[in-house]
Amino acid sequence: MDLATVIGIVSGIVIFLWAIYMGGSLSAFINVPSALIVFGGVLAAILVNYPLAKLIDVMKILKIVFTEKQVEAGDIIKNIVSLAETARREGLLALEDAAYQLKDEFLQKGILLIVDGTDPELVRNILETELAFLEERHKEGQSIFETMGTLAPAFGLIGTIIGLINMLKQLDNPSAVGPGMAVALITTFYGAIFANLLFIPIAGKLKVRSREEILLKEVMIEGMLSIQAGENPRIIEEKLNAFLSPKKRNNLRGSKSVESGGEDLAWQQTTR
Repeated sequence: MDLATVIGIVSGIVIFLWAIYMGGSLSAFINVPSALIVFGGVLAAILVNYPLAKLIDVMKILKIVFTEKQVEAGDIIKNIVSLAETARREGLLALEDAAYQLKDEFLQKGILLIVDGTDPELVRNILETELAFLEERHKEGQSIFETMGTLAPAFGLIGTIIGLINMLKQLDNPSAVGPGMAVALITTFYGAIFANLLFIPIAGKLKVRSREEILLKEVMIEGMLSIQAGENPRIIEEKLNAFLSPKKRNNLRGSKSVESGGEDLAWQQTTR
């Protein structure tokens, strides 16, 4: 689970509830008609704006937001370097068995294209086309929540207008003006809170996840084409490390040093 997302949402709710409690009554901010106007309006507008099939996939999209990223670029680079070493020792045809053991379908597809002797330029075109459509699908998921973030304040304003109209009908009753104004403003409050605490941040997290996945795919493409070109595994590793930030690069080198140190220690123990 992505703790940053959970902590951000929970802490935001707690802070707002605490601030409301310190300044007044929580019950004053609970209004069912206001919630119906905001959520019902957003849901209705989203149904108009997007096909039903896209909205059914929203739960899958939310899973991406609340799930920690499992695959790291460093792990991908290690796999590609391992494949490059196999290809260098045994030839490209030896990668076929290794390809079927890969969990990533994109990497598996690219390796199998290489094994089949596909032209390097065609391999790049196929993989980059798939990557472009992957990015387009990601943008569709992002746009759903961006649209919800745009609509929520708008329906909050509509609810406020409805509340003001109802309030103006009771101007002859001064005691009803204050509560009526409060109810009218609560709808705007709901729209602003859910837009800025949930919908827009979720769209932002999806963009971050999309950039991370696209970076991984670009690393894979460059690595697979380097394997096909017969480049030295060490050169491939250095080339792929250039995709990483200096911090991640240093962490990857540090973990390799630890692993090699452990192997040296185990070798020394067995030779004693």
